[in-house]
Amino acid sequence: MSIEVDIAIIGAGIVGLAIAAEVAGEEKGVFVFEKNHTFGLETSSRNSEVIHTGIYYPEDSLKTRFCIEGNHILYKLCENHGIIHKKLGKVIVAVNEDEESVVAELYEQGCRNGIEDIRLLSRREIKQLEPRVEAITALLSPSTGILDSYSLMRFFYTQARERGAAFVFNTGVIGIEKVGAGYRVQIRDREGISSFVARILINSAGLNSDKIARLAGIDLTRANYRLHYCKGEYFSLSSREGLPVGRLVYPIPEQAGKGIHVTLTHDGRVRLGPDTRYIDEVDYQVDNTRKMAFYESVRRFLPHIELEDLEPEFAGIRPKLQGPGEAFRDFIIAHEEDRGLPGLINLIGIESPGLTAAPAIARYVAGMVKELH
Repeated sequence: MSIEVDIAIIGAGIVGLAIAAEVAGEEKGVFVFEKNHTFGLETSSRNSEVIHTGIYYPEDSLKTRFCIEGNHILYKLCENHGIIHKKLGKVIVAVNEDEESVVAELYEQGCRNGIEDIRLLSRREIKQLEPRVEAITALLSPSTGILDSYSLMRFFYTQARERGAAFVFNTGVIGIEKVGAGYRVQIRDREGISSFVARILINSAGLNSDKIARLAGIDLTRANYRLHYCKGEYFSLSSREGLPVGRLVYPIPEQAGKGIHVTLTHDGRVRLGPDTRYIDEVDYQVDNTRKMAFYESVRRFLPHIELEDLEPEFAGIRPKLQGPGEAFRDFIIAHEEDRGLPGLINLIGIESPGLTAAPAIARYVAGMVKELH
């Protein structure tokens, strides 16, 4: 006879952890299943650790809504619980007239999104703020910051456990079947294959979230749920003259990302990245031959860096719904009742700004769970 649980969450990345902490405060019988040996080992720990403000996305999108809400929640949460963070601010720079129009469009988008503290900077104002940056204009976002993503995940993990959630690591989901008022979930762990029945099933499996949806019987092509792996590599930047910038410095965005930017880490280092390359399989190796491309990209607005100051650091992979050359795709956060799967909540394509949006997404999903009673 199968074990029965009230709520099963698949995936213990930042979003799964935040959801577990949120729903465990209201519900009993919350279990989180994670295929790795601990939480947050994939996309959640392989990113720029930036607290975004919601400038880039359409005003009516979930990415904008949850990014803006998450920004406010995160700063309060970090302050109240001693999570390392810094509200550094960032500048998005234009180095020529063509890019100047893009920065102006980003400013207008940010204003439409309700971000009140952004402003455009002249060349002189840029020099006053960032003397080593060369640009003709820039967009200043004072509320952008950085945090220690591991400490944030540890906070949600601890909070979820204190509220009664249980975590099951080294356990992969290999089958999902609709049975009665719930789902029979087949799992594989070190002991072999077994199953349990969950009344509510929340798919927060990140890079594998489309595969989990397929296990539940959803046609990925018809639903437009198929993910594309988009790799981003990072290089560290050492400077003999100290920190080259005091804020985060971004170029204008690319089709699939925000461009190779300069990020300060919470422990005082400088990092360049990520770039964007679509790949077919998960691969976290950093290609050192990319160093020249990183150097040439960043020296357009930070000309004093030297090639030998760059060293490969790490790589991450975004679970993107937006394929190569395709237009903007929003987060998918869906209760699949209309597909004949009541009690299944899918979260697919949770990439940037997923770290910032996580606590807001968690509150939203907790609201969906409440409606299922």
